[in-house]
Amino acid sequence: MNSSDEVSLELQWMDKGRSLVENEKLHKATFKMAKQKGIIKIQGKIGELSFYTTKDGNLVREKGGIDAKRIASDPAFKRTRENGAEFGSSASSGKLIRDAFRPLIHHASDQRVTARMMKIMTEIKNLDTVSPRGKRNVGIGITNPLSLNLLKGFNFNIHSVLVSVMYKPFTVDQATGEISILELNPMNDLTFPEGATHMTIQSAWAKIDFVTKSKVVEISDPYNGPIDGNTVDVVLTPQQVPGGVGTNFQLLMIEFFQEVNGVQYTLNNGSFNSASIIDVY
Repeated sequence: MNSSDEVSLELQWMDKGRSLVENEKLHKATFKMAKQKGIIKIQGKIGELSFYTTKDGNLVREKGGIDAKRIASDPAFKRTRENGAEFGSSASSGKLIRDAFRPLIHHASDQRVTARMMKIMTEIKNLDTVSPRGKRNVGIGITNPLSLNLLKGFNFNIHSVLVSVMYKPFTVDQATGEISILELNPMNDLTFPEGATHMTIQSAWAKIDFVTKSKVVEISDPYNGPIDGNTVDVVLTPQQVPGGVGTNFQLLMIEFFQEVNGVQYTLNNGSFNSASIIDVY
């Protein structure tokens, strides 16, 4: 089952006038789920059954709910259509941020980063107090100063948050995008995984326009060095100031490696790496 199928199914059981608890009860009643057992696991659709994999295991769900054509046209489902439109808008805004930083978060994000980002985008969309229901969007909500606090400090890898990985303070120059980490002692100032011998620290500055769905990203040169007791000044500067208009995002990424015969290898598929939005303005 792909993401569009999941969104379609979710919209079929959401309806106006019901609380989140009531919707959840309806969801469980509508979609009968069971776990797959046995050696061979099926994915996809067979007749009225959908087979898929989640963090809870391999599940099978019986098709149910209301016909999609009725949802699209029946006046009784006006609220459902409004919720669907806003859901889609928030989802695309979250994807815009992830796509902007994809070169750096490729090895520094967890499996639930999309859902966690979606939650924040929904909260920001709700800060749009001028658009009618069904047309509220992140592009207007982001102009509310409260939205910046929701995004600042967002960690793409919840299992390796920046404040738990690096203890050394850093500064951000909003005019140049320069990030300075002075007198960094990797052995003392970093929490690094067993077997790590080297690290790479890199930054990115993105300017994102959530109205036009456009983005401009500038990435700094990486700093790569050994994890030892020597002190080093790490200064990360983007190639240039990103052009255009929009909200500014500053990201800092730390990646760990193990050197073997002169070649550096990432550790455990990057599960120890950290990437965080450190400033939004």
